[in-house]
Amino acid sequence: MLVASVLAALTISTALPSAAQDQTLPINSRLISNFKVGSDQTRFGAFEFIGGLELSSPSSMLGAMSAIRLSADRQRFLGVMDTGFWYAGRFERGPNGELTGIADFSVASMLDADGESSEEKWRVDAEGLAVRGDEVLVSFERRSRVDVYPADAPGSSRPTGTVPLQIPLRELRNNRGLEAIMVAPATSPLAGEVVVVSERSLDANGDIYAAVLTGPKKGVFFVKRHPPYDVTDGDFLPNGDLLLLERRFSIAGGIGMRIRRIDASRLGAGNLVDGPVVLEADFGDQIDNMEGLDVSEDEDGGVFVTLVSDDNHSILQRNLVLEFRYVGDDG
Repeated sequence: MLVASVLAALTISTALPSAAQDQTLPINSRLISNFKVGSDQTRFGAFEFIGGLELSSPSSMLGAMSAIRLSADRQRFLGVMDTGFWYAGRFERGPNGELTGIADFSVASMLDADGESSEEKWRVDAEGLAVRGDEVLVSFERRSRVDVYPADAPGSSRPTGTVPLQIPLRELRNNRGLEAIMVAPATSPLAGEVVVVSERSLDANGDIYAAVLTGPKKGVFFVKRHPPYDVTDGDFLPNGDLLLLERRFSIAGGIGMRIRRIDASRLGAGNLVDGPVVLEADFGDQIDNMEGLDVSEDEDGGVFVTLVSDDNHSILQRNLVLEFRYVGDDG
């Protein structure tokens, strides 16, 4: 009941009309009170853990969440699944703003330029999501592109256009292509411009292809790769610096995630960027295949980071929503 009209939720409103083509899912939420398993520790690097949820549903539609964006009041959310669906809903919160549940969770098929949906993943592998004014931008890998949807009704609309990628298509690797898409805030040297980072499309030096897609500073740049981590999402802090979410997985080492902070002044065509790790976690913490990251602010100027996981529709994985307060190095 939420996907087809989302612009108001991502700006100032908290009420959204229904859409007949949306499918509402029953969601069960289990509270995650501690991020580190068996510990009441709350401070982790530059972050303070404030709570999380493990989601389940009798519907097989829940899963594959690859990106999320919150409304200005931090109550509503919009996201994409890498199986070609929009999802949306409302967070229920406790007296201190902590997550307590999810309501009004709905999904809707993403439409292509012909107004058609598809069950072929290579066509609809949506990985990143950003909001720019009255537009919603979605980055896809495999069939690499950035499609533009109207923000007032993305769930019932075909794309209104695409954004030129800047990165040569031959450099975007199959299933390692466009992963993160962000719009720089007014405080950034790239104010209002669109930035993308690939998952693991590498140049001859082993660095990750990225690009500024719009504006006078558009062009390709690179993110330093530190194996075995790959990029899964990102968003800008209010001061213009970029947070990049990364993950690793191996049979021997298990799963891990980390967040790097990239200096805003370094973002731009031709540059190689890197930055300090501000959060790192492994299976000793409440993580899974962490795919989505959103930065939001509350009315008092507090900065929050919301993470979601992609369970790959596997019974061995979990759908998680985790929230942290960003407190910085000196928190």
